[in-house]
Amino acid sequence: MNKLTAAVLLPLRFGWAMLASGVQTVAAIIRRGLVIGTPPAATFVRIGFAPMSPQGAALLGCMISLTPGTTVIDIDLVRREMVLHMLDANNAAAEVDAIRRDFEPPLLAWFGESA
Repeated sequence: MNKLTAAVLLPLRFGWAMLASGVQTVAAIIRRGLVIGTPPAATFVRIGFAPMSPQGAALLGCMISLTPGTTVIDIDLVRREMVLHMLDANNAAAEVDAIRRDFEPPLLAWFGESA
């Protein structure tokens, strides 16, 4: 992916992720408030991230934290890992896949490093 394509795609993907996650988070809050069904269990997840500069990793962490329902707790630059707190453990694998698919490729175009 070239830098121009990344510059166009990343904000679009981030905006969509914020909208979709916001709807999911509001639904979880309403379910919990109305006691409809079992509220989702929260979880901590450790994920690896692609080789990128510290600035790219920080931007990825910010984007993840700004997406409702998920917060970055720690970024380990040496191991290239992040610890995330996720509001809904049922969707953890899908959320991690979405981060890797939607956020990492455009960030790598700008901040990627050799492995």
